[in-house]
Amino acid sequence: MKDFTLEELGRYNGKDGQPAYVAFKGIVYDVTESAMWGEGDHEAMHDAGADLTDEHADAPHDEYIVDFPEVGRLV
Repeated sequence: MKDFTLEELGRYNGKDGQPAYVAFKGIVYDVTESAMWGEGDHEAMHDAGADLTDEHADAPHDEYIVDFPEVGRLV
């Protein structure tokens, strides 16, 4: 698996043909194929290319919803 810095992760924002990646608790996930992450946007509240660990506290679901392919870790 690849190590990502926050700057590198930001390049995977799901726009202009880029894959959509998000980090959660140090793991980077590929959400590109998820219908919930169209164009790198989730429910007009979260953007791909970011660490969503702190933002997850406001989510209407628990953390076990994070069931996407792991592609790396946030360093």
